[in-house]
Amino acid sequence: MSSNFSIAETDSFKKKLENKNFSHLKNKLHDYVYPLLKQNPFYGANIKKLKGDFSDVYRYRIGDFRIFYTIKESELVVILIDIQKRKDAYK
Repeated sequence: MSSNFSIAETDSFKKKLENKNFSHLKNKLHDYVYPLLKQNPFYGANIKKLKGDFSDVYRYRIGDFRIFYTIKESELVVILIDIQKRKDAYK
């Protein structure tokens, strides 16, 4: 994949990152996760495509946290939708 994707964050995603439960992940997101998603948001060790009603959503695993995102392939954009603790993510 030769083209780089850009990253877009929804307002609700940005607001959640401000929460003290997720704020420690900011540096990890910008230094490690975003560069990986920009290169190839479809495949990776921590990437999984969801099934069923959410088949157009992917998740990225960071320890006990999950980032959920969609991909607009025609526009080369990864849209970060939500971040949750694992125990709450799949309820």
